[in-house]
Amino acid sequence: MMKILIIDNDESLRFMLTEFCKHAEWESDTAVNGREGIEKFLKGTFDVVLVDYHMPEMDGLQTVRELRKHNQQIPILVLTVDERQEVADRFLEEGATDFALKPVKAPDLISRIRLHAQIANMKSVQDEEEDVFTVKGISKGTLQTVASFLKKHKSPISVDGISKEVGLAYPTVYRYLMHLLEEGKVKQVVSHQKIGRPKKLYKWYTR
Repeated sequence: MMKILIIDNDESLRFMLTEFCKHAEWESDTAVNGREGIEKFLKGTFDVVLVDYHMPEMDGLQTVRELRKHNQQIPILVLTVDERQEVADRFLEEGATDFALKPVKAPDLISRIRLHAQIANMKSVQDEEEDVFTVKGISKGTLQTVASFLKKHKSPISVDGISKEVGLAYPTVYRYLMHLLEEGKVKQVVSHQKIGRPKKLYKWYTR
């Protein structure tokens, strides 16, 4: 049976999410803030963590950052009312796996949790069987897919654009791009839009 850790300062939402878990026949544990959530995470064994964005003392960003220091693989789903792209980018940089917009709907959240638990499970099996580059869970096949696409694509392209073209999830593409950036194989280009904030684009680094 799966076990879900719910970190949220809103009592009514904690209750609702606990009920969602019961409906899906999962166990759950709750924490009222990030600090308590980290303590429970380190003491227990969980399959997925749900983290609220706006919390006193230790917000969702800090909580995700802290969780990732202890575990690189566990799916972390962020609950937020904020739909801004820069918020999504910041969470992805800290290691969040996915987002669920409030008000949270049971079918949507349950299917997301199932999907990410399944992917994490497949990854752990794959990590045992295949050659994996780093502790970040970078697999050769996926890295090759992203790298090959960028080599062929002459102009800079956004994470969203790559995601649509290669058929991989936005967080996955983002993680692999960060890996390629670290290795100096990809460079980031900032495109200044007429409206809105500058857009980050990526292209294969050719000397």
